[in-house]
Amino acid sequence: MAVYDYQAIGSDGKRTSGVITADSARAARKELRLRQLSPLDVSESRKKASQATASGHDQKLPGGDLVVATRQLALLVKAGTPVEEAIGSVAAEAEKTATRKVFMGVRSAITDGYSVSEALNSAPRAFPAFYRAVVSAGQASGRLDEVLERLATHLEKSRKMKNKILSALIYPIVLSVIALIVVTLLMIFVVPAIVEQFDTLGQDLPWLTEAVIGLSTFLRQWGIAVLIAALAVGWAFRRLMQAEAAREARDRFLLSLPVIGRLARGVAAASFARTFATLSGSGAPVPECLGAARNANGNAVFRRAVASVRRKVEEGSTLARAMRAEAVFPPMLLHMVASGERGGDLAGMMERAAEYLEDEFDNASTVALGLLEPIMIVFLASIVALIVLSIMLPILQINTFAIG
Repeated sequence: MAVYDYQAIGSDGKRTSGVITADSARAARKELRLRQLSPLDVSESRKKASQATASGHDQKLPGGDLVVATRQLALLVKAGTPVEEAIGSVAAEAEKTATRKVFMGVRSAITDGYSVSEALNSAPRAFPAFYRAVVSAGQASGRLDEVLERLATHLEKSRKMKNKILSALIYPIVLSVIALIVVTLLMIFVVPAIVEQFDTLGQDLPWLTEAVIGLSTFLRQWGIAVLIAALAVGWAFRRLMQAEAAREARDRFLLSLPVIGRLARGVAAASFARTFATLSGSGAPVPECLGAARNANGNAVFRRAVASVRRKVEEGSTLARAMRAEAVFPPMLLHMVASGERGGDLAGMMERAAEYLEDEFDNASTVALGLLEPIMIVFLASIVALIVLSIMLPILQINTFAIG
C-alpha cells in the first residue's frame, strides 16, 4: 500500500487536506468518498518518504529485531497501553541504534497526526509491505491488539522456517568449500612436488597419474583466470536473476527436481498459507490476502500463480477452484482451502495447513540432510582417493620393476 496526499471538500463544504493509504490513487479516491469527502486532488506522497530518509528512520531492520519489537509491541498494546506510548517503549528498549531510530520516527509520525498504518508507510524499508498491510487491516477492523499478536506469531514462525532452511544448507556448503580448498591445495602444491620425482625415472606413467598431472598443470597455469571467470559468471548470473522471467525459469526447474522440488514446493506453499491466514484473520478481504501472500513469497512460480488466483477470485471464482486451476499448490492445501470455504473458517484452515506444511518440511529436510551427508562424504573422499591413487600407482609400478 502507498501513501497519498489529498485535497477534498467535506460534507460541510469546507476544503480539507491530509494523507491516506491505499493500493492506488483510484482506491484512495474511493475511500475518500466513503468518508463523505469529495476529492479534488490525490497524488502519491513524496514529502514523508524524503523526511523519513533524511531523519534516518527509514532503514532496513534485521529480521530478528523486527520480530522481537513486534512481539513487545503486541504485548504492550494488548495490556492496554496506547499505541504511541507502546511504540515509544519499544524504541527505548531497543539495543541497536537503527531499531531505535525507526520506531522513534514512527512514533513521531503518529504524534503529527498520522494513523499507525500511515506512520509505518513512512518507513517502507523497515516494514515490509505485508507487515504494513496487516497493521492497516487490523486498524480498520478495530482489533489492532489481536492483529499485532498474530503478526508477531507469523514473523516468529517465518523466521523459524528460514533458520531451518539455512541450517539444512550450512553443513553441505561448508563441507563442499573445505573439500574444494583441500583438493586445490593438493593439486597445486603436493602433486607437482611428487611428479618431479617421477620425471627423473624416465618411464611411462599410468593414465590416471597423467590425467591428474595434466589437471594440476592446468590449475597452476590458469587457476587465477578460472577463478576470475567463475566470479564473473556468478556476478552475471546474479544480475540475470534480477529479471522476473529468469527467476521463474530457475524456480520452475527447481520445482521439477525429485527431492529438492518437493521441499521447495512445501516451503513456498507454507509461506503462502501462513501469510494468507495472518491477513485473513486480521479481517482483510480475500483479494488483499492474496496480494500480501504473493509479495511475501520468494518463489517466482508461486508468485505468478497467486497473481492469477487473485484475478480469478476478483472475477467471481471461489478460492479453491482458482487455486486448483494453477496446478502448483499441494493437494493437501487445496483440500484445506475447500473445507475452509465450505465451513466459513478459511483463516483457521490456512493456519492448520501452514503448520502441517512446515512440519512436513522439517521432517523431509531432516531425512534429506541425513542422506546428503554420507553421500557428500563418500563423493569427496573418492576424489581425494583418486589423487592419492594417482600418486601411489607409479610408486607401486617402480617397486614391481625393482622386484622383477
